[in-house]
Amino acid sequence: MGSAERLSPLASVAATRAVLERHGLATKHALGQNFLVNDDVLRKIVALAELDAGDDVLEVGPGIGTLTVALLKRARRVVSVERDPDLPAVLAETLAAWPDRFALISKDALDLTKGDVKSALARRPVEGGARSFPNKLVANLPYAVAATVVLGFFERFDEIESATVMVQKEVADRMAAAPGSKSYGAYTVKLSMRAEPAGRFAVSPGNFFPPPHVDSAVLRLNRRTPAGADGAPLAPEVVRATCTMADAAFASRRKTIANSCKAYFAGRGEQGRAVAAHVEDLLESAGISPKRRGETLDVQEFVALGEAYLTLRTR
Repeated sequence: MGSAERLSPLASVAATRAVLERHGLATKHALGQNFLVNDDVLRKIVALAELDAGDDVLEVGPGIGTLTVALLKRARRVVSVERDPDLPAVLAETLAAWPDRFALISKDALDLTKGDVKSALARRPVEGGARSFPNKLVANLPYAVAATVVLGFFERFDEIESATVMVQKEVADRMAAAPGSKSYGAYTVKLSMRAEPAGRFAVSPGNFFPPPHVDSAVLRLNRRTPAGADGAPLAPEVVRATCTMADAAFASRRKTIANSCKAYFAGRGEQGRAVAAHVEDLLESAGISPKRRGETLDVQEFVALGEAYLTLRTR
């Protein structure tokens, strides 16, 4: 396939090397830089994300712009967040064809604010573009922060309708795990309240330069509103309490839920010790056997624990 036919002309080892060499750069292992070099994978990413000309995309870790080019060919606008101070000059070259539809935020994604993104989109106004915040996250995420970024963005940025992200296979397993599986944990519970898996495919190390030492996966997650068993939206305080109980239930994974919760709360000051003293009452109120383990509970059972925890704290 010739470069003119590629979705992204940067998606090859030769092209990636050439860009880095022109700018006197090398890949930075500390920043998790493994550049995607397979155009077919890019096509599968944009297909899974279901991008169209009305979408505004938020990207984290654009690197030299390999995926960004593909996104710009499908979406209306792209806002990318990059922490490496050497890469803005590279992106100015590789994305020069889209000066009116691409905006870069030079910042750590973990510190990103809604104001940062809104300001970036405002600098790229388009006709009929009333949207003030991107509606889709699409990214080849730095693996060290991937889990934190995905959950944090769903928690903080309500405008994001879906996330289509490249992550380490084990992280994708955690994001999509079912109760009872070894990958199911507190993180899964927290993410499951806000998003649900909607497609996945595997990506082997050979599709990157340099190849990582792990297998990867692209996972799509669609937003959902935190809700109870009756479908009614959960109050923010119930969501927070549910997350606390997920942390408590998995604090000592090999222990029963009663013992894990006792150990968790006992180390959290006077209020925590008060909760630890009444863990059995809390579990009974939620209809959960104290002999069960955290990985056997589904999300709605954790919601019941969160509601019981709030009731106990307000006595």
